[in-house]
Amino acid sequence: MRKPNRRKVLGLHLPRARSLSLLRPTKQIMREVLHVQVGQCGNQIGAKFWDFICHEHGIDASGQYTGDSDNQLERINVYYNEGAGGRYTPRAVLTDLDPGNMNFGPLFRPDNLVFGRNSASNNWSRGHYTAGADLMEPLMDVVRREMEACDCATGVQICHSLSGGTGGGMGTLLLSKVREEYPDKMMLTFSVIPSPLVSDVVVDPYSTTLSMRQLVEMADATVCLDNEALHRICTRVLKQAAPPLSELNHVIAHVMSGVTCSLRFPGHLNADLRKLACNLVPFPRLHFFMVSFAPLVAGTQGQALTFPEILQQMFDARHMMCAADPRHGRILAAFAMFRGRLPQREVDDRAVDVECRNSSYFVEWIPDGLKTSVCDVPPKRLRFGANLIANSTAIQEVFRRVLDQFSAMFRRKAFLHFYNGEGVDEMEFAEAEANMSDLISEYQQYEDMRSEDSDVSDSGVDSEEDEVQG
Repeated sequence: MRKPNRRKVLGLHLPRARSLSLLRPTKQIMREVLHVQVGQCGNQIGAKFWDFICHEHGIDASGQYTGDSDNQLERINVYYNEGAGGRYTPRAVLTDLDPGNMNFGPLFRPDNLVFGRNSASNNWSRGHYTAGADLMEPLMDVVRREMEACDCATGVQICHSLSGGTGGGMGTLLLSKVREEYPDKMMLTFSVIPSPLVSDVVVDPYSTTLSMRQLVEMADATVCLDNEALHRICTRVLKQAAPPLSELNHVIAHVMSGVTCSLRFPGHLNADLRKLACNLVPFPRLHFFMVSFAPLVAGTQGQALTFPEILQQMFDARHMMCAADPRHGRILAAFAMFRGRLPQREVDDRAVDVECRNSSYFVEWIPDGLKTSVCDVPPKRLRFGANLIANSTAIQEVFRRVLDQFSAMFRRKAFLHFYNGEGVDEMEFAEAEANMSDLISEYQQYEDMRSEDSDVSDSGVDSEEDEVQG
């Protein structure tokens, strides 16, 4: 006798056995990031950055995986394209107006190297309006090809200097073109701010101020890397009498590796660029971040530091990558990434303790201003480390320094004839100066703002002699 179909007798509509595969977990969608490095400075620090993250992901110089951990491959597609034979290629576009600077190894895809024929000669307008504009069409073709090859691209990360013609001029032109073509993608920049301690180019304040105008309007998040602070770190903290640029780039690579760590490895916070900006940018124009890295010590002493000592270093003004003291402003929002095998509970408890003991340095109208996350993968050649990304009003000190240098020359119309010949008129300089002044005023406005229910007697900011307690 034929047995009745139990599915029909019971009135159940169960899936057949072959349909159970629909219930299995689907493959995680990677939110890819396209990395673009522009100009001599951008390409030098970009090369150090790829050296660091290749080491962390177990990728050798030929693109082959030689690591020993599942974490290294779980989210590797965020920054790498996987090719035939298991070879990983950085999702990167490298560009410079000077072809002499384009010398890279076999790791990168050769047709992703886009270079011009002549240098921009430290002229911002030459990179933004003439020579850089001529290179923009082939450059954008490469950007489109890489973006279209992504499954779910979350944004573009640009590495450049704000000074010079290529990094500042062409870099900001590229930023505006990418923003125009991909308005829904996030734009993160690692922007190096020049300093007389490192550069001898007298028109750097012009280039920086003109570039800042573009960053305010086009970028979603900007990590500020101040050469003045980097030089001070190398001389006073790392004890190097005359640090070469390679040492400054090494420190920058540590920071870039830490900032992108939450994008590249599994974690519960800031898993993509949009979430990172959502936690750190309360107002769209105020998206300029101060960053720090710990441990920063001479030689191999970093291996011996304890977790509380690293936490103290992370908030130390001497370890900030901007020549600005966070004690002179207030933190709107901050994100601390701890790397290495650390218990999440201890990290959270100490972070709460730091925020409570230093509440006067955080705005009271944004609750829980310090977010934390832990990544099991430690920094290169270290047992554990930490990065702080802070949106602090103290960064206006850096902008004031640049604006004062800009105004001193612009008031006397010095060197303007070099820019006028390349398509920049005097009105654009005046607008860039006003934009920088407005940005400083906005930071000061939110620094002075207090919540309606706060005690008037507590409205003052602690004196600069007080240390931020880690």
